[in-house]
Formats: sequence, structure tokens, C-alpha cells
Amino acid sequence: MDSVFSHRPKKVKKLKTRYRQINTLIPVPESIPLLKKMYALESRSMHGQLPIIWDRAEDFQVYDPYGNIWIDFTSTIFVSNAGHSNKRIIEVLKRQLEKPLLHTYNYANLERIKYLDYLIENTPKQFEKAFMVSSGSEATEAAMKLMRLNGAKAYEQKKGVICFSGAFHGRTVGAQMMSGNILNREWIGYQDKNIFHLPFPYPWEDDVKDSEMFFNNSILSLINKKNIDPSKDICGFMLETFQGWGAVFYPQKFIDSLFKFAKKYGILVTFDEIQSGFGRTGELFGYMHYGVEPDLICLGKGVSSSLPLSVVLGSKEIMDLPEVGSMSSTHSSNPLSCVAGYENLKALLEDGLIENSRNLGVIFHEQLYMLQKKYSSVFKYVVGKGLIAAIIFIDIDGKPLSLLCSRIVEMCFQRGLLVVHTGRESIKLAPPLSINKEALIEGVNVLESCIVDAMTEHNYNH
Repeated sequence: MDSVFSHRPKKVKKLKTRYRQINTLIPVPESIPLLKKMYALESRSMHGQLPIIWDRAEDFQVYDPYGNIWIDFTSTIFVSNAGHSNKRIIEVLKRQLEKPLLHTYNYANLERIKYLDYLIENTPKQFEKAFMVSSGSEATEAAMKLMRLNGAKAYEQKKGVICFSGAFHGRTVGAQMMSGNILNREWIGYQDKNIFHLPFPYPWEDDVKDSEMFFNNSILSLINKKNIDPSKDICGFMLETFQGWGAVFYPQKFIDSLFKFAKKYGILVTFDEIQSGFGRTGELFGYMHYGVEPDLICLGKGVSSSLPLSVVLGSKEIMDLPEVGSMSSTHSSNPLSCVAGYENLKALLEDGLIENSRNLGVIFHEQLYMLQKKYSSVFKYVVGKGLIAAIIFIDIDGKPLSLLCSRIVEMCFQRGLLVVHTGRESIKLAPPLSINKEALIEGVNVLESCIVDAMTEHNYNH
């Protein structure tokens, strides 16, 4: 089995708190044959996660079939913003199933109309129209097409899209070409000569201290190296609101400089909000922390807190550039996804979940900064906003501690806490926005105990 996590059941301390329960060996012995069966039937590209079988999930807790309960700090990879199995969403899905109406392709349905109306009404005024698809990859590729169609109105060759190193925009060909990890692009066999990458401004690096200068130097270097005329060759910027692997936000002056440059040369700016949207950062959309107005945003994951749905939002002028029928998608108006999206947004706006993310986010990050100070020999940085955080582990020689991170993730699993395994020197933390203060602090305390024990195991000083 290709996994960094042990599949050998281990005796661990049994526990029962208000929010966690571990009463078996971990992983559960009975689960191993089932996992092995899945591994045998499915591409290994789908695997690598913790050896747990999810049976049900409610609010901020995950249950297996064997009586174990975890506090969830993953939101199933940033999806369940409104909480697992949010009651609002469950009820509207039941009604839709009983209607019944499960699929309409691009034929109109009332659920689609109702959702679109509510979505546009409750998002910033520059977003006048939407394009609905099923996945984040589809959304980012659609945004790239829209930017290029807009650029072509001015100059035929205005197809260049500037992205950033380290970014991730999906798994389809176009999305992976925009992604900033060269290993993600090697399999393609060719590279889009009109997709460019700038270095990401990690705020802890010395040459990023003046982030305005860093942007100006980076863009000038690209222009000179590629012989680019930005007014004729570049149609758009594509950037994650925060860099996904580590929840690292851009420095404010960097973003200000980027928008100034884009305005000067008639370049569109698209934010990939797949991870950061729908209250995750304490604002409806993560880009709002920058005080800017992007031309397009790509939404997914937390857009429904449940079923497959992604959205691109933009102005009428940009969104109506494609010909009729040229950007449709088989499941883009699925009524089940539409009712889930509608009720999810209502829950975020009406049930105080965005405020909860903002308020608990302050406590969350304070707690994590305290841990960073206590274990600074390896725990170097805390990044993020609201109920998204990444903790970054680097040793005194600057070496990334990915194996230490994996061990901490595994220990958390054994103690009733699920955290996001990135496979890098970071661990990401993203509880559902419905979590309460008590459970949040309990989760952080579990995390601390695992950091301490993993450091001891790897012979790192506390």
C-alpha cells in the first residue's frame, strides 16, 4: 500500500470526552480488509489519506462504523463550511428527492433560477452573472477562457495568463498548466507558451520585505525574459486568494501593485476562491481582506458544503463573451446541487457562521501562535485567517520537516482529531464554521500533545 500512514492496528489510549471518542485499536482492525479491497479496485492516485472509514459526519464531528468519534479540523478538505450534514441542507435535499427532480442538463428549473437570483443578490455588485459547473478545475479553466476571450477583443495575441509558483488550480490540463508546481505539469508533454509564472511572495523571505518592489522586479523580469508587451500579450492574472498548500496570504502592497499594473494595461484579475470562499476566512470571500475588486472569482468546495458544485462570477460584459452553448456542462444546473448551494449560502448569511469564523478565528490563531512560540525550534510559522490556518515546520537548518508533519497528523488521528495532511512541511487546519469554542480549543490541545510527542520521537528539542 502506497501510504505514509501505518495500516497496522495499534493499541492506543482509549478516551471519551464531550467531542471525541476512541475505543478501538487505531486503525480499526475490521476496517483494514475493507480498505485493502478499495485499494485493489481503485487507482492508487485516489489514496494516501488516513486509514479511516467514514460512516457519518455531523456538524464538526466524524464517526466511523466502530464507535470512534473525531473532531474534524479538515471540513473534508474545506468543503463542509456550514457544518457536516447541515440540517438546512439535509431538509431541502429531502424535499427535492421527493419532488422528484434530479437532473435537467441545461433546461431551466426553478431551483436553478432561485439559487442564481439569491447568489447574485448576496455577492458584491461587480458580479452580475454566474457560470455553474461541478468542480474547481472546471471553474478555473472557465475563468481562463473568459480572460482570453476578453483579451482577444483588443488584440488577437492577448492570451497570456500570469499565475504564481506554488499555486494549485485543479487537475485538468489547463488547470495544471496554471498551477505553480512544475511536477504537476510534466505529464502533459507540452506547455502553453502563453501561461507564465511569477514567484510567490512568501512574507518571511528577505527579498519580500518590500513587497511592492518584489512585484515590480518580478513582473519586469518576466517581461524582459519573455519579450512581453503587457498591453498586447497579457489578458489576465490568476491567483489563489491564499496559497493553498500553506494558507499563505499575499502581502497587501504586493496585491495593490498587481492591481495597479493590471489596471494600467487592461488586464483582468481572477481570484481562485475554491478554498477561501464562503466564510472560511471570516469574510464571505477571502479576497475581501485585500480591499480590492477582482473581475472574476472561482468558487467551489464550500459553495454547497455538500454536493458537487462550482461557480465563476463576473460582470455581464465578461460572462456573456462565449457563444450560446459553448461553455455548458452536463451537471451545471443540477437541481440537487442548486438547492444545496442556496441553503448553504442562507445558512452562512443568516445563522452567523461567517461571524463565527471571524470571531473564533481570532481565538484559533492566538492559540496557534502560543504553540509556535513554545515549539519554535521546529514550528516556524502560523499563517491564515478566520478558520483556516497552516502550521509550517522547518528545522534550524531550514530543512522542511514533512515526515514530522505526517507523524503529527497520524498521532492526531489516534487521539480523536482529524487534520489536513498536505504531504509537505505544513499541516492545515480548517474546522467547519459551525464549531464551538470549547471543541476548537480541545482540538488545539490535542494538536499540541501530538506536536510534543512527535518532537520527542524525532529527537527535536522542545
